[in-house]
Amino acid sequence: MNEIQTLQQHPIRIIATRRRRRTVAARLRLGVIEVMVPASMTPAERERWADVMRGRIERQLRRAGPTDERLARRAQTLNERYFAGRLAWSSIRWNDTSSLWGSCTCATGAIRIATRLQKYPEFVLDYVLVHELAHLLHPSHGPAFHEQVSRYPWTERAKGYLMAVGQMATE
Repeated sequence: MNEIQTLQQHPIRIIATRRRRRTVAARLRLGVIEVMVPASMTPAERERWADVMRGRIERQLRRAGPTDERLARRAQTLNERYFAGRLAWSSIRWNDTSSLWGSCTCATGAIRIATRLQKYPEFVLDYVLVHELAHLLHPSHGPAFHEQVSRYPWTERAKGYLMAVGQMATE
């Protein structure tokens, strides 16, 4: 399964880029911690930063909380169907939020789904899961993200359902 129950060492990929001048960033992507560093950094500095960023990511993973097994099974089914089984996440759980349907922290792979979706039709929950899973590949809502999400055949219907529910809730 994709969840991380106990702390484990993730493989690290160091990406040196000229676009980065002074800052270092990291994210968990497909089970690998990617550390982006300035190209001007020495190999020793890169290794030091890789260790620092691994610690940060793994602390965030510990704080993410336990995975909900029902959501994890459903996400895995959708992962296999719409993403060829190539996605990995650290946790997936219900979250008591009133402003979002779901969220994904791309850096750690933590996915949260609004508890209120439990009372909605399965195709709506599946759409939100596909939406958040797609963020593991495409952090922004750009064209590649929308193309990925639109592979789910009930996307437009689910979006309409959520729009209707959202409008009714604010009236």
